[in-house]
Amino acid sequence: MTFAALGMSALTFSLLQTMIAPALPTIRAEFGSSQAGIAWIMTAYLLSASVATPILGRLGDVYGKKRLLVGMLAVLAIGTVTAALATSLTVMLIARVIQGVGGAIFPLAFGIIRDEFPPEKVGGAIGVVSAVLGVGSGTGTVISGPISSHLGYHWLFWLPAIAIAIAFVVTVLCVPESPIRVAGKVSVGGALLLAAWLVVLLLGISQGPRWGWGSSSVFGLFALAGLLIVVWITVESRSAQPLVDMRMMRIPTVYRTNITAILFGFTMFSMMVFVPQFVETPPSAGYGFGASITQAGLFMLPCSIFMLVAGIFASRLGVRFGAKVPLVMGTLIAAAATCVLAFAHSESYMIYIATSLMGIGIGLGFASMSHLVVVAVRPDQTGIASGMNANIRTIGGSIGTTVIATVITAGVGIGTLPHESGYTNAFALMAVGFGVAAVAAASLPDIRPSAATEAVAVVESGRTVVDSVPQPRSSRSSAAVQGKL
Repeated sequence: MTFAALGMSALTFSLLQTMIAPALPTIRAEFGSSQAGIAWIMTAYLLSASVATPILGRLGDVYGKKRLLVGMLAVLAIGTVTAALATSLTVMLIARVIQGVGGAIFPLAFGIIRDEFPPEKVGGAIGVVSAVLGVGSGTGTVISGPISSHLGYHWLFWLPAIAIAIAFVVTVLCVPESPIRVAGKVSVGGALLLAAWLVVLLLGISQGPRWGWGSSSVFGLFALAGLLIVVWITVESRSAQPLVDMRMMRIPTVYRTNITAILFGFTMFSMMVFVPQFVETPPSAGYGFGASITQAGLFMLPCSIFMLVAGIFASRLGVRFGAKVPLVMGTLIAAAATCVLAFAHSESYMIYIATSLMGIGIGLGFASMSHLVVVAVRPDQTGIASGMNANIRTIGGSIGTTVIATVITAGVGIGTLPHESGYTNAFALMAVGFGVAAVAAASLPDIRPSAATEAVAVVESGRTVVDSVPQPRSSRSSAAVQGKL
């Protein structure tokens, strides 16, 4: 029941990420908004999730992961109902900001899994929950068209709201409170600085195409983001109780996995955005299949299916060969998928092959990255470590979609369709991105998930586990490991 609650919570958040995207033209017409204004429906959600994910993950480490998860589900439900009832763009944007709090589901879920599940079950459970992020995002684009066409776009929020309510009840009744907490308080200064540089950086990335990359506004945002990052690192390094322990971020497994994550995000999110656009292009352009929104979603359906299957299978590979192996495999398979898209996209079955391979690659990669970060840090750092990893993927996705959009539309006039060469170059660039991610993944230490991995953070950071940190109730071997240390 704990796993069911976590899985349903993760699924609802991932659905809310993408279900609304195909309905944006309808919402724009109803609200009478401009194209730039309606784009903030996605941007507001992204910014809110980026800030909430690491901060609420850290709060879960301090005050209890179940307590934060219950509160976060309540807030997510309020935001979703508000979006369903919204009659203006302003109310919709407020609702999307509130919904973004749901990004904390993933670090909180990973922490609960690590604290409550037996060591041999942790990898599989994290793999499935990680895969749900991609599965929900892909499924959202598939079901959005039929739901909005037959029921109205408001039901893109009412249906997730029902699922959130069920997840809330099951969480309250069945999920145990985490026995592992970190002493002390959350650094308010560190949280504010983290929120500030994330918002400024992502705002600059998201608005660059609209405002112009050479504009003083965008340049100023990037300069301010760089300054805030330096100040944040300085403050956190000197703080006795930092929000993000910089020594933890320097653990080889953590920082190398994060490098892989930003490259993964760069390419993965780009594919999910631009493959549907490619297949929706009318054949009169010399490429594309003239697919409707619903048909474009079906092209992405194999990606969602194989993502879940690969996420489950990743844990078995990890137990046998170590968590690094499925991550390297995932990046290489995903690179193969983008190569198919770049050089063999003239028939519809080729697109299905590519999206199937992409699902396998993303499923293996997501599950492995999440597990590597979780086992590489102390139990009381799980929330903040996995939250930062998720945020880094998001930053990579923001950069990737912006860069790939620029490549696709290069040399194309306003209001005209992109040239086929633009998509070919974009897919080739994605393949390069996954190739570099494979190199980064191959540089990771070879860690085999077991009870002994609780000691990884201690070995890599040269520190000892704090004696006051309680042990997971489901892991008898963790105490023995720490005793040896």
